[in-house]
This record gives sequence, structure tokens and C-alpha cells, in this order.
Amino acid sequence: MNRPHIAVLGTGSDVGKSIIAAGICRYLKDNGQRVAPFKAQNMSNNSGITPEGLEIGRAQIVQAEAARIAPHVHMNPILLKPFGDKQSQVVLNGRVHGNHTAMDYHTCKTFYFEKACQAFDALAAEYDRIVLEGAGSCAEVNLMDTDIVNFPMAEYANADVFLTADIHRGGVFAQVVGTLACLPPRFRDRVKGIIINRFRGDIDLFKQGVAWIEQNTGKPVLGVLPWYSHFKIDAEDSVEIEKTHPFNALKKDLPAIAILRLPHIANFTDFHALTRLKGLQTVFIDSPEHLRRFAAIIIPGSKNTRKDLAWVMERFENALTAYVQTGGHILGICGGYQMLGQWVEDPEGLEGDPGQTRGLGLLPVQTVLQSPKTTTLSEFTWEQAYGRGYEIHMGTTRLSGGTPFVRIISRNGIAVQETDGCVAKNGHVAGTYVHGFFDFNAIIKNWFSLIGLDLQTDFSVDAAIEKDRDYDRLKNHMETYLNLETLI
Repeated sequence: MNRPHIAVLGTGSDVGKSIIAAGICRYLKDNGQRVAPFKAQNMSNNSGITPEGLEIGRAQIVQAEAARIAPHVHMNPILLKPFGDKQSQVVLNGRVHGNHTAMDYHTCKTFYFEKACQAFDALAAEYDRIVLEGAGSCAEVNLMDTDIVNFPMAEYANADVFLTADIHRGGVFAQVVGTLACLPPRFRDRVKGIIINRFRGDIDLFKQGVAWIEQNTGKPVLGVLPWYSHFKIDAEDSVEIEKTHPFNALKKDLPAIAILRLPHIANFTDFHALTRLKGLQTVFIDSPEHLRRFAAIIIPGSKNTRKDLAWVMERFENALTAYVQTGGHILGICGGYQMLGQWVEDPEGLEGDPGQTRGLGLLPVQTVLQSPKTTTLSEFTWEQAYGRGYEIHMGTTRLSGGTPFVRIISRNGIAVQETDGCVAKNGHVAGTYVHGFFDFNAIIKNWFSLIGLDLQTDFSVDAAIEKDRDYDRLKNHMETYLNLETLI
């Protein structure tokens, strides 16, 4: 029996579409269905790599993991990576297609919708059911004619739509009723149910609210999902780090690690493995006060390295130099690694105006940004510890001193014998291109040893294994509070 595909659309941005889609993928997979995720167009600097070495949005990698399948470029054929005002790098079918302004991209929507439909057809030919994720609000009336992600894609896929609303931000009744009121009848008829997400408090007190929504919309409410804190699923966007952690909220008796919240931060999920460790505080900061309080400072990846480097130099240059001189430790990942060097040059203007920007000078390396983009799934070793992650970066970095940081043993499944990154002679500054660096506990232990942190915590389960358990916890959470049998 052919079952309809499922589209998880939202009343707005950051209402939980990505995570609900992941939970549905795990639920359907565990109920014997061949299921795969799909998002026609993603806008995020939080991306990842497929086994073929192609780049897609992180949300679809998470959803593929939840579905217990390998991620594929067909799951996210179009990825927009913002790097400046009204400008994005367009990744089409996993490879850089060019840079577009918002207006440029708008005029090419027919071309991109065709590419999205081709990817969906290829995916639907391999799987029983596809779980489509929408983008932002599905009822933006001024954009509906050129929307290629929400109802037009659900209509092409002939998918049942489940509308997600976020009660935590307030106004959930207006969210739901207003969204449905803005839709043309054919789109409204496609909505088969409503999911209320992120509820805090006694759910029984919202029964009257559920009844009101059903009575005034004619749509069933599948359930009300409570706020959860007993598991963690990687988020798509950096909304979760929009607010920095106040210094005075740190617990004085626990060690802390700080991550610079860059204006164009990318792949912030690199640090979720650290946030799982009990007894360790991991916080994002945007000012240089109290750096000595932290056991280490991490400079993360960036979608616009030179712009973010200028921001770091203005705010942090003197403070970071003093921090290292007084025994502090700094780690740079990808763009953060490049910033730690002597300069970053962009001769072709790949991330903005061509030119060269002076770096922090804490590592004896120099970087030139150039095509093509490196996109690999990479296995590595650091001393005797094994790790697995991925690389996404433009250009090359040359060492003129120091020592290589890690040894790369495979890229995209092909054995290699190469090195990556750099460690300064003083051992207090290091950098690597490897994202997912902390996903294996043996690597974390090595790094803690390097920075002199003796953390008494549970290292029995790697983050990669704990992540899969969290997908089961998500599924169980959704089964408890949602009528998922409707999807079967």
C-alpha cells in the first residue's frame, strides 16, 4: 500500500521543524518503513559532508542519522550559506555553484525548483516515504509565488502536511489560525494535523486550548510536545547561541571553556560533545573580559573568515595574546585555525573583496583562500587516539614553523598518510581543519591533557554513540505525547 509522504512545515522559523522531522524519521524507520529526509533548500552555515564528499545542510544529516541511513546530496539539493549582507554562497547538489545576492537567487527560482524536484524524484525512487522539512513560515504571502521549499514542494510530492507551532514564544493560537488564514484553499486542505511544540507546565491545563484550535481550524491537533532537557539533538541554525553566557552565571567550582561567538559562526555543533560532559561548563562569549577564568578558548569555524578575523582582531587581539603569554590555551577549528595564523589572503574575492587580512600571529601558518572547496569525511589520529570528522574549507594553509597537529588516515574512504593543523612550539596554541574533532572521548582526553584540565567525568560513551541514543529518546518523547499512529 502506497502511503503519502510527510511534510513538516512551520508557522515560523525555529519552531522545531528539523527536530520533529528527525523524530518522525526514527519512528517510521523503527516501524519497518524505508524512510529518508528531504529539504529542497536550506539556508544555514551549519553544514556537513556526505560519504561521497558532497556538502549538505546539517539538519538533513541529523535526519538521515535518525533514519539509520547514510546522508545523500539528494536530501538537500540546494544549500545557501550566507556570508555577507544579502549575499550567499549557493551549494547545488553538494558543490559550490557560485555566489548570489538575494535578488539574483530570486530570479533563478524556476531553475532551482527544477533541480529540487529532480533530487526529490531520485530519492522517492529509493525509499517508501520521504519526510520533507519546510523553511521559515509556510505562509509568507509575498514570497509564496516563488517558494520552492514549503507548500509548492509538498504539493509536488503529494505530501500530507503537519503544521508545527511553538507555544514557548507565545501567541500559539494566532500562529496557527493566522497561518491557515493566509493560505489558499488548496494548500490549507493539504494540512492534515497540527503539532504544538515546546510546552512548559501542566499539559492538562492546555486541553481547552487544543479543543479551541480544533474547533476553529477544523484540523486535528496530533499532540502537545513538552520542552525536553534529557537529550540533545543537533540544531540546524545558530539560534541556540544568539545569547552569550553571562560571566557571573558561571559556577565557580567547575572548570569552563569559552568559544568565541563569531558574527558568521559556522558548524557550532562541533562543541555539543563538550556540552554533554558533566562537570564542564562550555559557553559562548563575545567580549574579552575574564579570559583567565577559562581553561581554554576555542575559535570556531566561520563562513566569512576575513570579516570575522577583523572582528576578533578588534575585540580580542591583545586579550588573547596576553592570555597565551600567561599560560592560557587556544584551539582554532577551520576558520578559527586560519585566524590564528599570520595572515589570511583572499586573492579571488571568494568571501568578499579581494585582499589580505593580518591574523593573530599565534601560529606560524599562512592561509590563501582558493577554489575548489575541500569537502571530505576524514579519519584521523592524534598520538594513539582515533577520531572521525569532516573538513569543509576554501583554500590551503602553509606551515612555516611549529609541528603538525593530527595525522589524517583517510578522506572519503580512501586511505591517506597526511597531516593537518599546527601546534605552536609552546604547546599552548593549536589549530585543525577537522570539524567533529571532539566526537570521540579519546581525543577529548588528549586535549584535556594538553590544556592541563583534569576533569573527573564519565568518558564511557563517545558522543557519536550517545547521539544515536538521543534519537531514540526523541522518538520515545514524541510517541508519548503525539498521536504518531496517524502517520502510519
